[in-house]
Amino acid sequence: MVCRWSLVAAILLAMVHVGQSAGGNQVANDQAPATFRARFDTSQGVFVIEVQREWAPRAADRFYNLVKSRFYDEARFFRVLGGFMAQFGLNGDPSVQAAWSSANLLDEPSKLSNLRGFVTFAKESSPNSRYTMVFINYKDNSYLDTEGFAPFGQVVAGMEIVDTLYSGYGRTNVPDQRRIIREGNAYLAADYPKLDVIRTATIERAK
Repeated sequence: MVCRWSLVAAILLAMVHVGQSAGGNQVANDQAPATFRARFDTSQGVFVIEVQREWAPRAADRFYNLVKSRFYDEARFFRVLGGFMAQFGLNGDPSVQAAWSSANLLDEPSKLSNLRGFVTFAKESSPNSRYTMVFINYKDNSYLDTEGFAPFGQVVAGMEIVDTLYSGYGRTNVPDQRRIIREGNAYLAADYPKLDVIRTATIERAK
């Protein structure tokens, strides 16, 4: 007969093992360097985001950990609105996205403005609702500054690539974010096959 406590220990060990598998679905919390660059190799070409941690420390740390863990690899630019912004940041694997979706960031003040080329975490209308989605401003969207959208970085190379990201689905046919979270890239590939893709996102340089 198997000892009751041995059985409990085995179950707990199995739970730990499951939590540590699933290929990168752990939420990392390393502090980012004061300045670093992230290189995005996309289906349109390469662009580079430079992050200054002092601008928005919580956002900078989260973005650093997401890029370092290769979270954005194979993610789609799922909301590209001409004359406004390009949004990405939902992982194509629902099991990876799940852990990060519940790891919300506390809000922080905007020290800079949402001008063209600046990069900011998306959020809902409720407080402290940032997690993995990011957008790049196409124009002066400074009206967002007082609404909790704190820029943490800036596109320093390849903004012309960002400008060419596919926006043909328009404002009335935007993918359902809840379905992306539930179904991942399978949903987007089937219903929105023209979306541009992040092939890889990596830390290019740290200071």
